[in-house]
Amino acid sequence: MREQYRSEDFTEKDLAADPMDQFAHWFRQVAGGGALHEPNAMVVSTADSEGRPSSRTVLLKHYDDRGFVFFTNYGSRKGRELTANPYVSLLFPWHPLARQVIVTGTASRVGREETVAYFRTRPHGSQLGAWASDQSTVVGSRQELTARYEELAARYPEGEKVPAPPQWGGFRVVPDAIEFWQGRENRLHDRLRYVRESPAAGWQVERLCP
Repeated sequence: MREQYRSEDFTEKDLAADPMDQFAHWFRQVAGGGALHEPNAMVVSTADSEGRPSSRTVLLKHYDDRGFVFFTNYGSRKGRELTANPYVSLLFPWHPLARQVIVTGTASRVGREETVAYFRTRPHGSQLGAWASDQSTVVGSRQELTARYEELAARYPEGEKVPAPPQWGGFRVVPDAIEFWQGRENRLHDRLRYVRESPAAGWQVERLCP
């Protein structure tokens, strides 16, 4: 299986001065074009304290000049690994447009108020699901999980306020590098990466060989 990527030039002069502005530009193009289902889906890669990696797909819920935010159970595998080792990678695989965005940085928990505010926007069933699932732990059967959910649904019927679980919340990934990858013909892809040595430093752009 092989595909020839044909796209327009993607050069340094096309980039915004700030990588978050560049991300916003590409994200609007991807989200507005209808070519992708859930364009906010990203692969989150973490590693434990011994360096063993793991990856999973998570939905990006917010981004701004402070970084990228997603929500999870803090007791999940990714939650535990980020607590022990905050270094993280995010990958946005926008294959229909022959594009990728790769983010590396550090993750930290968002404030409780931010978590609760987002939790209030979730559908009622998703709120119950956050309580029912002890994420990443072994469960005896599907029926056991369903029974937990039904018990919560009886306790908190539709329309009743569901409290945000104390073990559930957000992580904000503050980037130290963001690469914008555009597929090109003959595998001579354009790879432009913003890097900075510290949060107080300015961004530098470098081109990587494909």
